[in-house]
Amino acid sequence: MNLNENAPILYATSARIGGAGLDAVALESLRALENAGLPWKALAFENRSELPSARIATLRWHPVRLLSGLGSQHYYGAKKHALDRAAARTLGRGEWRVFHGWTGECARSLRVAKARGIPSLIEIPTWHRHKGKDLPLRLTKTERETAALQGWAAWKNGLLIPRQQTLEEYDLADLILVLSEKAEETFLAAGVPREKLFRHQRGVDVERFTPAVPPEKFVAVFVGALIKRKGVHHLLDVWKRLALPDAELRLIGAVHDEIAPLLHDAPANVKALGFVKDVAAEYRAAAVHIFPSECEGSAKCTYEAAACGLPQITTREAGDVVLDGVNGLIIPPNDPDALAAAIQRLHADRTLCAKLGAAGRERVCAQFTWAHFRTRLLAAYARLKP
Repeated sequence: MNLNENAPILYATSARIGGAGLDAVALESLRALENAGLPWKALAFENRSELPSARIATLRWHPVRLLSGLGSQHYYGAKKHALDRAAARTLGRGEWRVFHGWTGECARSLRVAKARGIPSLIEIPTWHRHKGKDLPLRLTKTERETAALQGWAAWKNGLLIPRQQTLEEYDLADLILVLSEKAEETFLAAGVPREKLFRHQRGVDVERFTPAVPPEKFVAVFVGALIKRKGVHHLLDVWKRLALPDAELRLIGAVHDEIAPLLHDAPANVKALGFVKDVAAEYRAAAVHIFPSECEGSAKCTYEAAACGLPQITTREAGDVVLDGVNGLIIPPNDPDALAAAIQRLHADRTLCAKLGAAGRERVCAQFTWAHFRTRLLAAYARLKP
């Protein structure tokens, strides 16, 4: 296909355009195209932005919304399939300059793009599906059991996104946007060529997330879902064991069932606050941010905490925002002793906390604002060749 440079870019996401998390990523991606004067159109779950609504088709009135009672996992899968079918139909009509999709929701679209010679790129919100492990191509036990289902159970499970689809998307895409050095390593370990990967970290609003005078009390904050994958169980165990004087641990985020029992035995200086609307105020009220996750794409809480001038204790698996000894302390995941030592170190040295926190704010402002994000995205598009 001989592409017309004036043809629009098609951006497709099952997220909303405008909001928090991936919704904010979608908005800033389209702002990058709009600000650069590039023609574009978008397919999304919903539009909450100031962008021209005539360019955005949504699933707002799509029948897939009738499936919301199935439970989040199956409903999200249904939304992704619906978006993919709509994007594939759209790509099959007219001329398109680039297709930009998200892993787990664009296999049909990528097949059409490949057949029509439309350059494509996909975003990976976490790591390669194999997570850096050398997994066989044969079906897992769970996948075999799912394949054997019949009737209603088979239909319902058909809404989920299978591993084979994700792997196919990796193969079909011309460029893969990865969020961190660690995420990139998982693709290299799976045999994906380095030239097919593009490092594309997130951004943060440095006008909303700003530093404040640290409290005299050693207030540690954790922001994110309270699940074991993010190391919350280790954090609670270590905090109880250390029994630090004049200290408080504040947990911001939804409490999952696997963590709830641990909170019953937590010390009185542990506060589980659940969802907090003004999360920026929680960062500003803290002395340190602790996020000992074992697997992330690029945790947005590390951007936000750095923008608020907080020193951080986190893992390399959480992304590239924190550099060990520069703006925080990097520890191995699932290492309670290393976590305890890092907490004790910052508790005993508030001068070091101030130094690391100031460096974090400086690093974010220099590399990880949304303006930097938009510039990186345009550089990724420049890598694509018709």
